Amino acid sequence: MMEKLDINSMSVDELWSLHEEISELLSARIHEQKRVLEERLAVLNGGATATEIPRAAPKPARRKYPKVLPRYRNPESAETWSGRGKRPRWLVAAMKAGRDMQEFLISS
Repeated sequence: MMEKLDINSMSVDELWSLHEEISELLSARIHEQKRVLEERLAVLNGGATATEIPRAAPKPARRKYPKVLPRYRNPESAETWSGRGKRPRWLVAAMKAGRDMQEFLISS
């Protein structure tokens, strides 16, 4: 087992040396682990390396839809609704109050 270092009593030069030593050791271990993982990946992929594995094609861009004009307008404010998707709160509240949806229809 390694002896315990008292880093509080070490000088700046000693601390810097220790830092460099630890950095080199970490770098070497990381490279070794990466090499081992790449070997395991190659075995799983039938001998192909990570750079030889084809990447999935990017998803095509979503189709642009034409702008939908509003069909319903809130008479109390400038809010509008195209008639698609969930009904807006102002329309739901008005319909609960007994108003008809046709009252909010925008005339062409």
